[in-house]
Amino acid sequence: MLLKEACARGVEDTASAPEQLVTFVHEMEHFPAWLDKKLIERGARLERNAYAHRAPFIIRGGLLATFMNKYAAFPMVMTGALSSKSAAHRVNETAIFFTETVMPDVLDRHGAAFKDAAMVRLMHAMVRFNILSRGDRWDVKTYGIPIPQVDQMPAGLMSIFIIARNALRRGRTVFTPDERAHVELARYRCFLLGLPRDLLADTPQAVVDLLLTRHATLRKGFDDNCAALVHAMLTADLTGDHSLRGQLHTWLERGFAKVFFVKNLIRGGKTAAAKVGIDVGLADYIAAAVASLLIAASMAAYDIAARLPFIRDAADRALVRTLSKQLKRYGQAQPTTNAQTYRPAQVSA
Repeated sequence: MLLKEACARGVEDTASAPEQLVTFVHEMEHFPAWLDKKLIERGARLERNAYAHRAPFIIRGGLLATFMNKYAAFPMVMTGALSSKSAAHRVNETAIFFTETVMPDVLDRHGAAFKDAAMVRLMHAMVRFNILSRGDRWDVKTYGIPIPQVDQMPAGLMSIFIIARNALRRGRTVFTPDERAHVELARYRCFLLGLPRDLLADTPQAVVDLLLTRHATLRKGFDDNCAALVHAMLTADLTGDHSLRGQLHTWLERGFAKVFFVKNLIRGGKTAAAKVGIDVGLADYIAAAVASLLIAASMAAYDIAARLPFIRDAADRALVRTLSKQLKRYGQAQPTTNAQTYRPAQVSA
């Protein structure tokens, strides 16, 4: 594919690169003046511990939040995301990109994060073009633009929304230095994915206001398609490991993800979650508690090591090795779309 070649070699050295591809790659290559490279690198280093130990337990719950509105979720329905297999594929591809953004080469123009962000943006553009070109299948007045930039805000900014909300609850109006590094990394991820600066705030109140405004301006609606997407995500086999150890991990991960969703991503708690097909029972709370203890123990050791100058770098290298192994388990991201398999639009306003 021309885009992969342009990302790997440079667009100038890519034979027959069309003008649109040149413009696209050059736009991504231009590092904006409103981002701080040192803060991004610091944020990546700070987040490696969480991505090695906590993120694998959270990502399923985080993606469940993207299915809560039928208009935002409808492009996934049309492109065939209703099966557990496709849900697992989407989880792993999302995990790959976000994990790549905490690796030491996050700012590398020829690194994996840049390439996969470009592939995701191209795939989204193809979905928009192919859906909109079929006038009989998509009513813009009813559904809006397929996969607009604001629909990518929750995935890119939810982690710092939680940080910002907690800061405001503690009476703080500015981020701490470490929090600011997390925020800058999130803003850089979103920049790679095509979000404009106007949607990428850098103060606690502005972050919360933007995400809540995005939520408030969505037309409300939860239908059978959303329910099917939720079911597919909840039942998705993310590891393929059916050994006793694999089953135990899946139980812990699924329970933790459900409880995380209820506590952080939906208003109304268990009752509201049950209405959208996410039932959280005693077994889930037990799984979440056990997982929390394991995660906390693992992260605490590395948090302590990060404060000790004589082992700090060695601990960070160990985290990078762990994350590299996780990336291998996730597989290889292949963000593609096939317009021939799209389903007709059947959502009512």
